[in-house]
Amino acid sequence: MTDAKSLAAPRAASTILLLRDGPTGLEVFMVVRHHEIDFASGALVFPGGRMEAADAELARKGAPFCDGLDETARALRIAAIREAFEECGVLLARPAGEKVLVSAERASALDRGAPFAGLMARERLGPATDALVPFARWITPAFLPKRFDTHFFLALAPPDHALAHDGRETVDSVWIAPRDALEGKGERFKLLFPTERNLWKLARNADAASALAAARAAPVMTVVPELMQVDGGPGLRIPPEAGYGGEAFSVPELR
Repeated sequence: MTDAKSLAAPRAASTILLLRDGPTGLEVFMVVRHHEIDFASGALVFPGGRMEAADAELARKGAPFCDGLDETARALRIAAIREAFEECGVLLARPAGEKVLVSAERASALDRGAPFAGLMARERLGPATDALVPFARWITPAFLPKRFDTHFFLALAPPDHALAHDGRETVDSVWIAPRDALEGKGERFKLLFPTERNLWKLARNADAASALAAARAAPVMTVVPELMQVDGGPGLRIPPEAGYGGEAFSVPELR
């Protein structure tokens, strides 16, 4: 018989923060989840999703641009690249033998709904896993029924690729300054706690280059929030050394 602990085991997932420099500084691409999806419905999130068996299989075959990464690390980055392509149309991949990313024209002509590994093989493309920089890792608390072990990556969005939500899992999209997203919480946007804290962490950077440099210089600490009372209401505790501006946070939506 399957016990409760195995039912609540976190599933590996990848999320990608696509960055660019806008008129006033750093911007990140975000999407709004469909209201009928059972996880994070209606929330403003970074593109991403769970790692699939095909991602792991592609990693086992030795995807290019993965020097120094083990299979799991390769698979997580491939999952992030796949999700970015499926959800918003940007393709972080290179033609065989080339150093530049696939052109926007070619990327836009590809079927975003096709199995990703097969698409890479047919088109002789390799996921540009070296374009991703590890940024964060959050594991859903044990008291929640649906749990993910989510790895967050930063990547510079190709300037000529037009990003747009897919209209299925996501129903809206926006390039936004991290501070503007934070200021819009509640009135304009629904933000999950991990999204909010990672926006806060990202907002400390003035531009994309600074954000990528800071991520490369800082080791990623795994964050597993713990339930606690904050000011008489529900809250979460995270390690202060993880770099999110504190340890105890009020989270009223946990009521």
